[in-house]
Amino acid sequence: MTVIERFLKLVSFDTTSSEESGQHPSTPNQKVLGAELVRQMQELGIADAYMDEHGYVYGTIPANCEKSLPVYGLIAHMDTSPDAPGGPIHARITEVYEGGDIILNEEQGIVLSPREYESLLNHTGKRLVVTDGTTLLGADDKAGVAEIFSAVAYLAEHPELAHGRVAVCITPDEEVGRGADYIDLDLLGADFAYTVDGGPLGTLEYENFNAASAEVVIHGVNIHPGDAKNKMKNACLMAAELIAMVPPAESPAHTEGYEGFYHLCGMEGDESEAKLSWILRDHDWDSFEARKQTMQRIGDYLNEKYGPMSVEVRLTDSYYNMKEKILPHPELLDWARAAFRQAGVEPVGVPIRGGTDGARLSYMCLPCPNLSTGGYHFHGVYEYIPVESLEKMTETLVNLVTGIDKIEKH
Repeated sequence: MTVIERFLKLVSFDTTSSEESGQHPSTPNQKVLGAELVRQMQELGIADAYMDEHGYVYGTIPANCEKSLPVYGLIAHMDTSPDAPGGPIHARITEVYEGGDIILNEEQGIVLSPREYESLLNHTGKRLVVTDGTTLLGADDKAGVAEIFSAVAYLAEHPELAHGRVAVCITPDEEVGRGADYIDLDLLGADFAYTVDGGPLGTLEYENFNAASAEVVIHGVNIHPGDAKNKMKNACLMAAELIAMVPPAESPAHTEGYEGFYHLCGMEGDESEAKLSWILRDHDWDSFEARKQTMQRIGDYLNEKYGPMSVEVRLTDSYYNMKEKILPHPELLDWARAAFRQAGVEPVGVPIRGGTDGARLSYMCLPCPNLSTGGYHFHGVYEYIPVESLEKMTETLVNLVTGIDKIEKH
């Protein structure tokens, strides 16, 4: 089975995760795919392939050399984002792309155009995997799963390639922030790991946002509008006042690279009570702390204006920048760069404007940079991935696995 065949089979499974569910995994279809992954692992000769009660799939490739090497992990996630429909996915491979628009769905007039998605022009002369414009594609992160499994298949077919023990783990619920919640690191048994969950081919990510949420509850005083003078405190207007005090130029729509932001991602309410949901992000720790303090100061100011406990600001840290845990292990980045270059791909270090399971795992004492999958425009109906990227990432992972004999385990 080629990597593209494997990928197309995986995306036929609808594994949308759910933020509302209290189950683990959050949706039962993830376990359906998990059972298929165990079956595929067994076909590849992984005798200890196993799925636990929470939907995590584990398997190990035994070392085939006598040298004492560190054990490292390859990790991807099986779920897809709830931000767009996750099935049924009608993926197809385009003809060689020569520029211009790609008609995804003629009947509905859905077009993938380089006018909106300039990255397309970097892939002229290549075949692309696209959707019919009604669902996401699922390259995030079934491309990562397909690439890992295809690398494992290649190693099984080429026993002459020496390597140490490799631990594979496919997680559920990454897209809803729970991908590392129930991972069994003792069972995984890795000294370090790589997630294969990034974007364009060649990206090597080891810096991500520090992240927090701010849940704001505003308590108003409602009264008949005919008798409201000097009595009503309209929670909706108080919410609008709070929103206006947050720096407007520091939103996702106006920031890039290492720049942090405040993002209002939910609001509801009436005159009596209003609720605002914010996420706060910054790569720099001091700036991250300053953003939390800004939200708290705004709440304090409004409480002075409207009375105590009129505004509650509940701040919760979500995850932290894995850079602090990765940089003490520069060899992880050196190995990845060498593996990319051996495949003819120039690696590019980019900051993640988001989070990754690798960040949480790094703070769980498993240093874990993130590697590209080769995909573009995740979480939406215009998602696509070049066939060549799937092939090159498989080659890169083989290079990585067989190139970790540069140092012995100490």
